[in-house]
Amino acid sequence: MKFAMSYSCGKDSALALDKMIQGGHEPVCLVVTVNAAEGRSWFHGADDALLAKVSDALGIPLVTARCVGDEYNEAFETALSRASEMGAEACVFGDIDIEGHLEWNRSRCAAADLECIMPLWQMTRKAAVDELLAAGFTARVKCVDKAWLDASFLGEVLTDALLERIAATGADICGENGEYHTFVSDGPIFRHPVTIDVGEVIDLGSHAVIDIA
Repeated sequence: MKFAMSYSCGKDSALALDKMIQGGHEPVCLVVTVNAAEGRSWFHGADDALLAKVSDALGIPLVTARCVGDEYNEAFETALSRASEMGAEACVFGDIDIEGHLEWNRSRCAAADLECIMPLWQMTRKAAVDELLAAGFTARVKCVDKAWLDASFLGEVLTDALLERIAATGADICGENGEYHTFVSDGPIFRHPVTIDVGEVIDLGSHAVIDIA
């Protein structure tokens, strides 16, 4: 099957992409939503230059959906229509168990007449991060919700030890509720590592992020 990958640059979408490729399916593009006002991907904050490096490292073309908040659904559906023109029969998502995400994904796919596939659906959250590490992915903490995690976690690479630190705070080990987001720079699906520079920590009030370029 040919598919589009809804790709956030984070760990769950990387793992879902890996599972599809291991299953013999062919990715035709990465679909990434970009905040038009900020010039960075929604939620994970990757700028255009970094997204281009990710696309090159994975060897998968990039389809960006540029929008402001109230255009998000329509922009995503337009991107899926472009993916369909490239031969995609389905769109793949990295969601694990949040029902609202399932409904949103299905609605966007239905609008573009694509199958909705979620390879991680109903995995336990610990199983998801354990599989990610066992597969050899390099995932770095990019953003934290300060209600759960402080800025000391930013820039750290996910390891068993770091996951223990995260769990000890009471945060979800997988960050599925938004406690943290990651940027994946290497792993079995990458032709070569994404070259990155880790910059300064930026305090955004309720959240803190680290600049990765």
